[in-house]
Amino acid sequence: MNYGTTGSSEFKLSSRRTTRRDGRNAKGGDWRRAAAGGTNPAAGLCAVKPVYIVGTADTKGPELAYIKALVEAAGAPALLVDVGTRVGAAAPDVSASTVAAFHPRGAEHVLGIGDRGAAVEAMGEAFSRFIVSRDDVGGVLGIGGGGGTSIVTAGLRRLPVGLPKVMLSTLAVGDVKPFVGASDITMMCSVTEVSGLHRISRVVLGNAAHAIAGMVMRSIPQAAVKPAIRLTMFGVTTPCVTRVVEALRNRYDCLVFHATGTGGQSMEKSLDSGMLVGIVDVTTTEVCDLLLGGVLSAGPDRLGAVQRSGVPYVGSVGALDMVNFWAMETVPPQFRSRTLYKHDPQVTLMRTTPEECRQIGAWVGVKLNACEGQVRFLIPEKGVSAIDAAGEPFFDPAADAALFEALEHTVQQSARRRLVRLPLHINDPEFADALVENFLEIAV
Repeated sequence: MNYGTTGSSEFKLSSRRTTRRDGRNAKGGDWRRAAAGGTNPAAGLCAVKPVYIVGTADTKGPELAYIKALVEAAGAPALLVDVGTRVGAAAPDVSASTVAAFHPRGAEHVLGIGDRGAAVEAMGEAFSRFIVSRDDVGGVLGIGGGGGTSIVTAGLRRLPVGLPKVMLSTLAVGDVKPFVGASDITMMCSVTEVSGLHRISRVVLGNAAHAIAGMVMRSIPQAAVKPAIRLTMFGVTTPCVTRVVEALRNRYDCLVFHATGTGGQSMEKSLDSGMLVGIVDVTTTEVCDLLLGGVLSAGPDRLGAVQRSGVPYVGSVGALDMVNFWAMETVPPQFRSRTLYKHDPQVTLMRTTPEECRQIGAWVGVKLNACEGQVRFLIPEKGVSAIDAAGEPFFDPAADAALFEALEHTVQQSARRRLVRLPLHINDPEFADALVENFLEIAV
């Protein structure tokens, strides 16, 4: 079952018929919903499309073949995909030249260059285009060191949330954010270098093989389908968000995300995918980290998908009083004299100043002005977080006032876009109720 080296995007699977658990392709939609007749309710088993086993066959050939054999022995079909930039000894089902042909500049731009770093980057681009073009992906298991992890996860990040994706990597013990991004990639530590089959690697590789086979072969119980909305939360806005969820959960599937950078990115990705019908963005704190150098930025596209999608949006200023850093000793020297709060041993918060709050409010206001859908942005005049209240360490009415004034000065209010100021604290029950009322008003 070798697809050859022509680069054709129309190569076919073997004659073995495999039906994905939902009968839909890997590129979007409610892919987890089981197709009629596609599951065994008693056993939870379902017919599946292949597990794509991905790695650099020039350096990981025996390991890839070992994993493929175990996946197939577990009862799942498997395809071996080579993303190496040199010729390997293994015989893949999908050759490196086939994958490389998906690069916008052709296979020669991937395989015909001598610079290893450039080749890895180019193959990552090619693989990401290749994998999203497939309509037969049951799940993906990648293995690799630094280069292989970079290549494979470039593609995994583009697959829909929920599609099984595992990356066995030597780099799974450190900061994996560059590899995982806003996706649901399962990172698994290889313990040793992925080089050769021995008493440790056989067990670890085997566990990865059985994990992906189990993910693909077992169906997920289906709950009653309700339209999905997303809410953003931090520990300091939890009472507010919890009350909002309680009020909306009977009507909506409420997906609450922690506003830690990847949470915001995940929200934007979900909006772009068409998964959501609305947003209750209580906690916009990631903007502080973007503008002031904190560690939990969601990037400059925060609120970008709200603009592109036009879905009903209710937002607020939750935790815009703080910038996040790791442990106290990691706070940059220029900020050591600022008002700092030890949230826990690993996280330090820095209070935003009036000038910084003006900058933050203006940035948010510009973003809201670009939103064409219904927008309500609520301002709690008595504090924006649990520690921004009378007697709490971040209580600073002047800074809050600067934030609110910048929003009022910047936001171009209209019938669709409104600011709502309330003489409440963000965690007051009445403020949560106001968020719910405004969302239900525009969620038509």
